[in-house]
Amino acid sequence: MAWNRASKSIALVATVGMALTACANGTSGTAANSGGSSGATTITFAAATFAEAGRGPKLTAWLDEFNASQKGVKVVPASIPYPTFGSTILTQMGGGVGPDLIRFDMPEYEAAVAANLIAPLDQAIDASKYDFIKEPDKFDVIDGKRYGVMFEIANYALIYNKDLIPTPPTTYDEFLAMAKAATKNGVYGLAFRQTMPEEAGMWQDMWNYVYGFGGSWSDGHKLTLNSPKVIEGLTAFKKAYDANVIPKGAPAATYRTLFGQGKVAMEIDNGGVSGVIQAMNANLHITAAPIPFPVKSQGAILAPIVVNGASKHKDAAATFLKWMLEPANQVKLQEVLRAASVATNTERSAAELAKTPYLSVYDALTPTGLPQIVLGFEAKTPDIRKIVVQQVISVLQGNTDVKSAMDKAQQLGTAAVGG
Repeated sequence: MAWNRASKSIALVATVGMALTACANGTSGTAANSGGSSGATTITFAAATFAEAGRGPKLTAWLDEFNASQKGVKVVPASIPYPTFGSTILTQMGGGVGPDLIRFDMPEYEAAVAANLIAPLDQAIDASKYDFIKEPDKFDVIDGKRYGVMFEIANYALIYNKDLIPTPPTTYDEFLAMAKAATKNGVYGLAFRQTMPEEAGMWQDMWNYVYGFGGSWSDGHKLTLNSPKVIEGLTAFKKAYDANVIPKGAPAATYRTLFGQGKVAMEIDNGGVSGVIQAMNANLHITAAPIPFPVKSQGAILAPIVVNGASKHKDAAATFLKWMLEPANQVKLQEVLRAASVATNTERSAAELAKTPYLSVYDALTPTGLPQIVLGFEAKTPDIRKIVVQQVISVLQGNTDVKSAMDKAQQLGTAAVGG
């Protein structure tokens, strides 16, 4: 089933003039025709995951397995940190260059599809051959065309250190009280993103408060940025910020490192992050529980892998996608991604679940996970996101109250989407 998109236009302004210098083959655009004396076609695969501690090296090793199995195609990783990933890649693609394969988060995916920057995959991928996870996969299909397949599906849950939080909270009041009690002796009770340089990540973090308190950014036809439930959720977000239980100003990379050092007690984050933190400290007693907010609805990282419409090596890219979707390679990818799922229905091994029991917590959340896009305004999500984050930061800094900020966001957002 495809979702109808109310908005199909977007202006991609090249505000970030950065070349994709991270490509392993040294090129700044699509990959070279050959991989040297072997004669293999070399293509680039860009994903923020390659820059992560723990998962990055394992994902590269998984990619090496593909390269070892092939004679005609070689894939090289392009590592770009998450905060600048979307703007960098969209700027490249808007200029007719960029990597051949890209792992996108949904807002940038929708924007790139609307701008005709992604190659359709209907001819390359026969969906009937694969046991795709139904609910997430429907977002790969836009207006009847398939533009991607899910690379990663990561639900949001409460990650906590059992040495600091023996029993997880079950309500928001318990959650905040435990965060306050744990904040002492250099330990923070909680952590989340709250700065403009981490706009995309802050949107993801706020999402869980808004939807966890019954709010929604839209009703599918018009924006509802200043609805009472949105205000209630953002008020809870501000209350947590004002409680002085987080490392204020710290980016995600910093506070996740602190978590790995046993200096953060709780964090609401996606399943991929739990693996990153665990990789920092194998002795850390980390586990997970559902987010303790009133409504069981939370964000989910839906990250499709796509083929750049400007790529000169689409057949080589399709070869990699087909290899990725083979059952054994899906299982190995899921092991790399840890508490995240992949495109197809796969079963975790008993040994894996015994080693990491909280994986089942994340897996069980898929039915209530929501992609972090504004339904009805999918391609405009980056514009709406920027407006909302700017207004919420103004609230956190004490420059305005939540209702006034969201009334302004509603006005600016409506204008931005042409309403």
